[in-house]
Order: sequence, then structure tokens, then C-alpha cells
Amino acid sequence: MAGRLIVCPTPIGNMEDVTLRTLTTLREADLIACEDTRRTGKLLERYGVQGKMVSYNEQNERQRTGELVRKMADGMKVALVSDAGMPLVSDPGYVLVQGCIAAGLPVEVLPGPSAALAALVASGLPSDRWSFTGFLPRKASELDELFASLDETLVAFESPKRVAASLARLAAIDPVRPVAVCRELTKLHEEVARGEAGELAERYAANEPKGEIVLVIGAAQASARAGRREAQATAAVERLVAAGAKPREAAKTVAELTGLRANDLYSTG
Repeated sequence: MAGRLIVCPTPIGNMEDVTLRTLTTLREADLIACEDTRRTGKLLERYGVQGKMVSYNEQNERQRTGELVRKMADGMKVALVSDAGMPLVSDPGYVLVQGCIAAGLPVEVLPGPSAALAALVASGLPSDRWSFTGFLPRKASELDELFASLDETLVAFESPKRVAASLARLAAIDPVRPVAVCRELTKLHEEVARGEAGELAERYAANEPKGEIVLVIGAAQASARAGRREAQATAAVERLVAAGAKPREAAKTVAELTGLRANDLYSTG
């Protein structure tokens, strides 16, 4: 087969989770592009894989993408791996995939370990509709907006040093919101703590967790979302009135934009 890129997921903790197909691909690849060659080297050594590695990370991905695309255009088969899990999912690789697509080169993606999916299933929260946001926002206002507007299960990475603070922000909005804190998935000290936001915020404020963390957060209740939407609409009416608009006209304008009843906004405003 002509040159191409093969995206290979690697274990998120337990090395036995590597797939046979990934190992075969790594053995057959002309070049293995690694986030950290030392870390990937340990995986290759564990399974007796002899492969030529080159670093491909956030610091050099734009510079190295052109080089790798040219090699694939000349017929080389390049395997892309990150330190753990699926490349591109909060890991390097997006620039390379885009480069291959632009050059008309095939991109093959192998299924395999994913911390986000493992946490979602382990959480016990609804998985029919969910989203992944990478790491949670650091700004309090952005975090509040995200938590308050959730209409589906959210999966997010978080630093262990920020878990308690992030859960406290959520608890301030909705202390009974269901949450799962998934720690060290697939590793020796794996732990999944399930509970309400207020309860878990207190737990981790007293004892900072260690290791890699994935948070799974339940959706806001429909009534809570509706209340927030009405409060935002009312505030908009008040701002228009303060700027000189007549209350009834302000309420009518906001109602047309939000779908709420003008009379409710007018009486409130």
C-alpha cells in the first residue's frame, strides 16, 4: 500500500491494554512519530518491537509535519502515537492529520484505549448524549457558564490540584449535580468516586487527589436551565431599560430573541 498515516492509540495506564493490531502496525511502520520517544520506547521494548522513532509533540509538530508528509508522499508508512490513549484527543496530531488530508494522503485510525470513554462508562451517568471538553476552563466565569448550561453529560480532564476548586464552583451552582471523579484509570490505584458535587467538593478539599483525573459531570436539570435562561433574559430587559428603552418594548424585543413570553419579562422588568 502507498504511503499513509496510521493513528495508533496506546494504553492509558496498563500496558496489557495495547491491541494486537496496534502492535502489528508499529512493527510494520517505517517510522513511528511519538509524543515522547522515551515513553513509547518502553512500550516497544515490552513487546519486542523494533522501530525507528522520531519525536512529534506540541513544540515541534508544525515544523515536523511537513517533513513527515513528504516522507509519506514518497511511500513511507508512518505510525502516530501519543504518550497515552488516542492521539489528537488533548494530545498532538491534529496538525499532522490535517497535513495528510491536504496532501491527499490516506489516514487510517485504529480503535483502542481512551480515558474519556473509560471514564464515561465507569461514571454510571447517561451516555446517550455527551461531550468532551478536554481540560476544564481556568476562568471562573467560563467554568460557571459551562456548568450551568450543560444539557448533556460532560467528560473533562482536570489537574488534581484543581479538582476541589472546580467541584466547588459546580457545587455553588448546583450542589446536588451528579459527578464521578475517575482517578488513575486502568492503573494499580484506580478509583471512581461517584456522588453529588457538594459532597465530592468537600471530600477533595480535605484530601487532594493524586494522579491523572477525568471528571464526568451530569447535565443540569431542565428546571435549572430554564431558570437561568429567564434570569438572563430579565437582565437583558433591565439593561435595555437602563439604556433608555421603554420597558414594554424592551421586553418584546428580548422575548422575540429568546422565545420567552413578553408579558412575563415586562412584569418582571
